[in-house]
Amino acid sequence: MSQAFDQASGTSFPVTLISAVPMTITQVKQAEGKDKYSAVQIGSGKRKNVSKSVKGHLKELGQFAILSEVRVSDVGNYSRGQKIDIDGFQVGEVVNVIGTSKGRGFQGAMKRHGFKGFPASHGHDRPRSVGSIGQRWPQHVRKGMKMAGHMGNIQVTVKNLQVVEVDAKKHLIALKGAVPGHMNSMVKIISTGKVIPLVKLREVKEEKKKK
Repeated sequence: MSQAFDQASGTSFPVTLISAVPMTITQVKQAEGKDKYSAVQIGSGKRKNVSKSVKGHLKELGQFAILSEVRVSDVGNYSRGQKIDIDGFQVGEVVNVIGTSKGRGFQGAMKRHGFKGFPASHGHDRPRSVGSIGQRWPQHVRKGMKMAGHMGNIQVTVKNLQVVEVDAKKHLIALKGAVPGHMNSMVKIISTGKVIPLVKLREVKEEKKKK
């Protein structure tokens, strides 16, 4: 993460810098065809060795490290071999970011679910334990009970982040706020189609506080 400044007001924004390398459309799926739904398959990165089936699927496009599919309503504007870059984003655009959260391993109930815990005084021997996990009936633990277990390493969507800066030459995009995942992890940036000025949004929040 880093910070960016608005030149007009001097306001600073906490931003996350994301390297958005150019991507290539490897397949276009149409609802009228055998796939029965509209989607676009995108390839990015480079890989030295791929399986024969993937190599035959990509053919002259190259060998990509990652293949991802995105559902679209209209595939008329896309074609196989088309390049996709971050030129389509603009400053102030609202986006959603999908990524995989950091893995925390096996954790207790207090850290995993935010339990308060039992009193640590008066001889309590297990202040960080779960407590009661059921009752006399139905004589077994119900599914979905909040208990200790594996934490993190799941898909997380952070909504309504704003684009602060776009550098097409260096393939960098700066988003206001934090995104899920560790460094060098993969994320998906999906535009919502809304554009809100960064400084104007801050001014509206300050006016509400004064009232």
